Amino acid sequence: MPVSRRGLLAGTAVAGAALAVPGTASAAAATTALSDKIGPNDARYQDLVQRGQNRRFVGKPEYARVIRSTEDAVAAVQEAVRSGKRIAVRGGGHCFEDFVDSSDIQVLLDMSTYDAVTWDPQYKAFSIGAGATLETVYKELFYGWGLTVPAGGCLGVGVGGHFSGGGYGPLSRKYGSVVDHLYGVEIVVVDARGRARSVVATRDNAHSDLWWAHTGGGGGNFGVVTRYLMRSAGAGRSPGESLPKAPAALRSTILLYDWSKTTQADFTRTMRNWFDFFEQHNTADSPYATLYAPFILSHQSAGQFLLSTQIDAAVPNSAELMNAFNAAMVAGVAVKPQVIDLGVGPFLHLTMQRSIADDPAAGRGKYKAAYLKKGYSDEQILTCYRGLTDTTYKGPQSSLLLVPYGGKVNTVPSNATASAQRDVIGKIVLAAEWDDASDDAMHLAWLRKVYGEIYQDTGGAPVPNATNAGSYINYPDTDLADPAYNKSGVPWHDLYYLGNYPRLQQVKSKWDPCNVFRHKLSIE
Repeated sequence: MPVSRRGLLAGTAVAGAALAVPGTASAAAATTALSDKIGPNDARYQDLVQRGQNRRFVGKPEYARVIRSTEDAVAAVQEAVRSGKRIAVRGGGHCFEDFVDSSDIQVLLDMSTYDAVTWDPQYKAFSIGAGATLETVYKELFYGWGLTVPAGGCLGVGVGGHFSGGGYGPLSRKYGSVVDHLYGVEIVVVDARGRARSVVATRDNAHSDLWWAHTGGGGGNFGVVTRYLMRSAGAGRSPGESLPKAPAALRSTILLYDWSKTTQADFTRTMRNWFDFFEQHNTADSPYATLYAPFILSHQSAGQFLLSTQIDAAVPNSAELMNAFNAAMVAGVAVKPQVIDLGVGPFLHLTMQRSIADDPAAGRGKYKAAYLKKGYSDEQILTCYRGLTDTTYKGPQSSLLLVPYGGKVNTVPSNATASAQRDVIGKIVLAAEWDDASDDAMHLAWLRKVYGEIYQDTGGAPVPNATNAGSYINYPDTDLADPAYNKSGVPWHDLYYLGNYPRLQQVKSKWDPCNVFRHKLSIE
């Protein structure tokens, strides 16, 4: 019973030298391999430009190209740069803002068919094409080698942006952020003379600065990533020991809450229970390190909300741990939720079943996020309650998502990767989702009001302090760059990158001196 992004309740009941890529040709030599220009009169055009999952934005590029190789990407970028055209790159299509589907984008490079997952003996790492989706990655790594990566829980997300932005998922509390397993990137860059070329940047070669920038710097900033090289830091050099072993089985439950029976007091206690638990169980060696429990607090008009929980079934006393967690969640709550025990099932099967699936009828949306060092204050929880029970707003697809994070993530220094948030317990995502363009103003107003009130003491933004740790670049929100909504005086880039932003700017100046790769929240 896959859970869709738009209906979360629907399924409930290399070293030392500059490395040229083997086989990489100059742009002129590669031209013969370049894919077709797909313009508006081509039958493929509409499918390519409408692959984005947020229908608030539909681009109208002059043409698209389907990228099938690194040579293809070099030639396509060179042609666009020579013509002075704006470029955007699409992987899975899940960007929350119009970084790809913007009116000023003239050339769309689609990576979706460049998705192979293979072992690269030269770099002794797994090579993952930048067009691969998480579903492809999970299946190939698991069926081929019994391995996995601690990436996200939305199967259709492309690794192109997810990995470079510091992706996370159900296994991150045990294994860290996905970038903690990133050994290198193959990327097409453009120099100051406007010459496109491909390079491989790894954590231990001469281009390690460019590798570092892709450990959380976000997509669309430095060039066109064509593949990722994955090998955990300190791991062995053979396939079977290069990435984390996947669990054999998962134990899972769902707590299903009825909004009609949920009082303000019960809501407040339930949120406080969740925050308290993850504050108290946030070390890498905790028996709860494999526990993943996203809390999906849907708007009251949905009728229900749920807590979806899983834990590695091989952890000692996993059943008792799960029961104790569920008991902690309902402690002091007058009207208990329905407990749905899904038992134990094989890892990949349950991962597929419980992941967020793409909805072919993609809708419209706006998303706001934040990192948490500790739980919300009582007043912030009350604000959440008021927003989710606002009877003047009808948004059954809208929600507040609480996601556990930290654990192993927090054992990495803040400057070791571009992902700076290494002292947190969780993340929140406030989402408004809808179908009809005529309802845009209503949904945007509700979302901005609730988020602004949650963070009213810090100017409407999660300004880093004892409680907040800024926000997550893979959940981009252009409002944070707008003083009408971010009144804190803290610039958007400090919210996303904390103290790592100046270093990211240095990498940007070196590797993209002409600012070819840019969007509304790109590195300046």
